[in-house]
Amino acid sequence: MREELLSIIEKNSRIEISELSVLLGKPEIDVANEIKKLEEEGIICAYHTLIDWEKTSIEKVTALIEVRVTPQRGQGFDKIAQRIYNYPEVKSVYLISGGFDLLVTLEEKTLKDIAAFVTDKLSTLDSVLSTATHFILKKYKDHGTILSKPEEDTREVVTP
Repeated sequence: MREELLSIIEKNSRIEISELSVLLGKPEIDVANEIKKLEEEGIICAYHTLIDWEKTSIEKVTALIEVRVTPQRGQGFDKIAQRIYNYPEVKSVYLISGGFDLLVTLEEKTLKDIAAFVTDKLSTLDSVLSTATHFILKKYKDHGTILSKPEEDTREVVTP
């Protein structure tokens, strides 16, 4: 039940316990207890809403910042990752393979704000060797949800 439950609520965290109960074929109390256990164990970490900010009047710029660092002796990448993710502007930090060590996702109002964060905060950390910033220009799919569906061509077909 656990894997199926997690798959369902990952796609729709607002689903009612009663509906989950039907989908899983389990009593509501069992489903509620399992969700509580998953939260207590830290398997369910939080509940989020996916928003397509392009459809609002709110300005947001998202950047992916690749960061090359010198790992801390005895602590690896964890300590520097923690220093970075404690900044409120930072949305996510991942340890990655390849030419860089960390991938940082940042959301701000303007490109200047992102540049200021990279210059004034990120680049000044002693362990940071270099960064590369990539700006998200358009999101097509996010967290498994298609945001930008192709427009249907409504023009009349003309044949010779």
